[in-house]
Amino acid sequence: MSDATLYEETFNINSTIADKYDRVTRVLGATHDASTALTLDVNHELYPLSSGETVTMVLATTLNLDGTKDERGWREKKGESTLADMYDYVCYGKVYRFEEGEEGRSIKCYVSFGGLLMCLDGPHKKLSPLRIDNVYMLLKK
Repeated sequence: MSDATLYEETFNINSTIADKYDRVTRVLGATHDASTALTLDVNHELYPLSSGETVTMVLATTLNLDGTKDERGWREKKGESTLADMYDYVCYGKVYRFEEGEEGRSIKCYVSFGGLLMCLDGPHKKLSPLRIDNVYMLLKK
């Protein structure tokens, strides 16, 4: 499964903004060492998050436990165990942009999950496995 995992980190939720859209909360957080910042839109009716909570996030290329590429949609795998079974909130989206940070030491990675957006801002070394491609984002508290 490790070949399919592009990024895994635990974030502390610092604040939330829920006043712009009906069902969407923008979550702002950082890793425990503050090396990576997270800005993430979530459907708060499906997965409510609040300040002070901790959430583990994984970005993966597939939900298959053996790391093989998805041949069909993950919802069609009736009776089969997938990575999604171990998490509370799963989204599928596209990494669509990168921005270089100061002196090439950090980058910003932007992902869209059907209009719900995410930005990771952190060290180039940690975020370098990400590329312009489709990814699954999995969250659990």
